[in-house]
Amino acid sequence: MFRLDGKVALVTGAGSVGPGWGNGKATAVVLARAGARLFGIDVNEAAAAETRDIILGEGGDAVAHRCDMLAAEEVEAAVAACLDRFGRIDVLVNNVGGSHPGGPADMPEEVWDRQIDTNLKTAFLGCKYVLPVMERQGSGVVVNISSVAGLRMSTARVHSAYSASKAGIIAFSKSVALGYAKKGIRCNTVVPGLMHTPLVEHRLVRQLGANDAEALIAKRHASVPIGHMGTGWDIAHAVLFLASEEAKYVTATEIVVDGGLTSAGPV
Repeated sequence: MFRLDGKVALVTGAGSVGPGWGNGKATAVVLARAGARLFGIDVNEAAAAETRDIILGEGGDAVAHRCDMLAAEEVEAAVAACLDRFGRIDVLVNNVGGSHPGGPADMPEEVWDRQIDTNLKTAFLGCKYVLPVMERQGSGVVVNISSVAGLRMSTARVHSAYSASKAGIIAFSKSVALGYAKKGIRCNTVVPGLMHTPLVEHRLVRQLGANDAEALIAKRHASVPIGHMGTGWDIAHAVLFLASEEAKYVTATEIVVDGGLTSAGPV
């Protein structure tokens, strides 16, 4: 079940910001373990190379490619490089993203623009250059990564740009799915909840926890109905399902991976 033998997967944000397993790194490794040949993109070349080396060390086939997903010419070149190496692209995972708190009155305009671009434009550019490839093939799967911040708002902290962009990812995915449904291409969204990935220690501790990582992690665990945060592996296996033939009748929808968080009421 859930095999991708003979498929080529392009994963953006395939590195990790620190030790451990982020969503993109785990996804790249899980897809490779399922048989996919992996083309991993990250703005941090060393991070992408680390993921590649893990896959190669497990007997898989992988390429690491540095690319700024905000630069159209770099995205176009990365897609061309993937085609040069593997000849096709069967799975695209748009995983680049980031958050910054603030509302319209206090958020600088450049922060708003950066959030919209980082979370939404990167998925647009990935699709812009990969969808024509999939259309020529007559098949393909796109999986975009959103966030529960696009489904529900926090009463404790305002994330206007992040919530808007992550809600936009869901709408964008549906639009792509319906536009390409008769062309053999599916598009869905994975919606992570509170995840314990390297981003927690790398960025969120500074933003939320006053540098008290233990207290922040405990608070995040306690806020999830299932009793703990998820991990990058939980996101990776949801992506694998959507990329697989077992999901061949699934398009224009979302899989929420949040331990029950979005059904638990306001926070």
